[in-house]
Amino acid sequence: MMCQVVEEYEEPLEQEAPSVSKQCVKCKEVLAVVVIRAGDKYCRDCFDQYFRHKFRATLGKNRIIFPGERVLLAVSGGPSSSSMLRQVQEGFGQSAHKKLRFMPGIVYVDEGGAVGQSVEERRLTVAKMEDVFKAAGFPFHILPLEQILDIPTSVVALRAASSPPPASAYKAAVDDFIRNGVISDVTPQEKAGTPPPYVLASQTHALRQMMDSVKTLTAREDLMSTLRQQMLVHTARSEGYTKVMLGHNCTRLAVQLLTSISLGRGAHLARDTGFSDSRYGDVTFVRPMRDHSAKEIAYHNRLFHVQCVFTPNLHTKAKAKSSIQHLTESFVNNLQVDFPSTVSTIYRTSEKLQTACKNSSSEDHGDKCLLCMCSLDTSGEMASAFQATLISERLSADANGPLPGENPGRRGPQTGSCCRGPGQRCVEDGGCSTALRPPDTPDVRPWLCYSCQLTVKDMSCVDVLPGCILSEARRRQTRSRMREEISDFLLDD
Repeated sequence: MMCQVVEEYEEPLEQEAPSVSKQCVKCKEVLAVVVIRAGDKYCRDCFDQYFRHKFRATLGKNRIIFPGERVLLAVSGGPSSSSMLRQVQEGFGQSAHKKLRFMPGIVYVDEGGAVGQSVEERRLTVAKMEDVFKAAGFPFHILPLEQILDIPTSVVALRAASSPPPASAYKAAVDDFIRNGVISDVTPQEKAGTPPPYVLASQTHALRQMMDSVKTLTAREDLMSTLRQQMLVHTARSEGYTKVMLGHNCTRLAVQLLTSISLGRGAHLARDTGFSDSRYGDVTFVRPMRDHSAKEIAYHNRLFHVQCVFTPNLHTKAKAKSSIQHLTESFVNNLQVDFPSTVSTIYRTSEKLQTACKNSSSEDHGDKCLLCMCSLDTSGEMASAFQATLISERLSADANGPLPGENPGRRGPQTGSCCRGPGQRCVEDGGCSTALRPPDTPDVRPWLCYSCQLTVKDMSCVDVLPGCILSEARRRQTRSRMREEISDFLLDD
């Protein structure tokens, strides 16, 4: 029977709005106080058990952190990293059903100098973080981002990682821990924490000058993330930690996935969004909060009074279209409101990604990016889009006249600086001065991946980069030149 044309369909469909006045779906006795998704209603105690079990299960099923291993917790004061600190703290409590077996420490990187905070504002933020860390009872380290200017070259050096242990090694380590236990070698001074070092005004000015040299906010945020990660690696190596825990939740990882694709980091998605990241060899980054959504973390922090410390960043109070990172975050969050499965769909897609790059243990040091330490993805085929971009840049640089809207002498070929001639540096009036630029400034772009090349391309000058990066680029450039000189005497691989 055909449908009647005159039949009316204007009556609204009856939909049952989610309500917290129903019983908990787990215990079915107490009224629910939290609605995570449609049909997932929990009371206070059941929600705490659900949250804690998800955190412990993420660590248990991956079996990367061995008993007695030193693990550094990267805490920024935000909701996600503060919740991660709370879960680790409860894992060592007296009432914990199964206590955690690793030896934790805390690190906080003060980025106030890069975002323009005053000295008094930075001291107030550091004092709040100290109170949170002392209450946790773990050794902590508070480091200003200005230290990135003085760290040694070893932070961008690839260190050989030990071969992956067999599957039975983890069970044997757990059995040995249960029989013998682990004796902590943390001194009382380390447990009390190290005070933040004194920062000179010249160091803050140099850091601010480096951030101001980046033209776009997109490249500035990408550079900030790279510098922060290098600080964490340097701290972990100097203090004897082999693992670094990051507080990235699944909402942030979903945004990170789309952002990385937009920034040309498609070859490194598995490392940027996976549970573990071993690009540095001896230090591995892990993300135990990757199964928790931002909504779940916000509810848990509110119900159980998890203390968070607000710290402004580069896109604080910025418009949604100010950077690719901020625009992607706004897009995903707005889409999540109308389509609640948006974040989970993107996040589950990231779980299926695998890197096609070589393993860190078998990779040559020269094949690593100077900034992000990922494999170089610039050796593509001649018909690739990257090679087409390089050809366009060369043709533009070799043209007789400047490009429309471009000053003469700018846009040097294959360099991260803004000048054409060797030993030159641009000044305010658009000209070039040989006296202002050091003659030994290396060319860093050949040792960068595609995404980091875009970041350096937005910088007005590469001389303000940390000395460890420039020194390593100079060393690689010398070795490459030496290899070309003796290429006739070398055997093919």
